[in-house]
Amino acid sequence: MATRIDKEACREAYNLVRDDNTDITWASFKYEGSTIVPAGHGTDYAEFKSQCTDDARLFGFVRIQTGDAMSKRAKFTLITWIGENISGLQRAKISTDKTLVKDVIQNFAKEFMVSDIRELEEDYIRNELKKAGGANYDAQAE
Repeated sequence: MATRIDKEACREAYNLVRDDNTDITWASFKYEGSTIVPAGHGTDYAEFKSQCTDDARLFGFVRIQTGDAMSKRAKFTLITWIGENISGLQRAKISTDKTLVKDVIQNFAKEFMVSDIRELEEDYIRNELKKAGGANYDAQAE
């Protein structure tokens, strides 16, 4: 059966993360049967990370505060999590299903495909986003 996405519900969660007037910093999207639906959202990155278990496959849209002494800004990332216990067929399918997610989540600085929990460390994600962000003025005196 072809995978579908609940566009309206997923777009709502996506917009919560993008909204500067909320404290929401992440939203996750999971499979419910053959439909991708919102799995939750929150303000604590550790809460998002706790959903990334060995038997889960999900997408995450995360806001991370980056910047340097000269400027602070929000950067967004799309994370595809594939747990260790996910079958080969489901692993292969997630790549094509990601196009459905990208119809909703269109603005992000960097994309990650992760199956090792260590690669989900917040500092690692932040540093990768910082590299993707261009100019870095950290070395300059304030």
